[in-house]
Amino acid sequence: MEPTRDYPLFGGAFSATLPPGAIDVSDLRPVPDNQEVFCHRMTDQSLIVELLELQAHVQGEEAARYHFEDVGGVQGARTVQVEAVQPLLLENLALRGCCEEAWVLSGKQQVARENQQP
Repeated sequence: MEPTRDYPLFGGAFSATLPPGAIDVSDLRPVPDNQEVFCHRMTDQSLIVELLELQAHVQGEEAARYHFEDVGGVQGARTVQVEAVQPLLLENLALRGCCEEAWVLSGKQQVARENQQP
């Protein structure tokens, strides 16, 4: 089995550990500057890391949900399912001096590919 690997995101501003078999989609097609997109060669799954604009009217866990649901709506997702929302410990973040809180949301969205009907 191929080992996980650290992959620089957004020009090296930070990195993520990716699972074996992850493919950088920007090597296959254009990806917006505010996204890093990876797919798996053996499954029909994608991992998308997206930088989003601050929305002052929502905070904390609700901000994570807001953005996830908003992206699903913009993408025309058939389903949007939040599985978990958890706070990140600020001492574990390289950007700890820049933010008061950080959250990670895990979920699923069913979105048609560019060449498929929704």
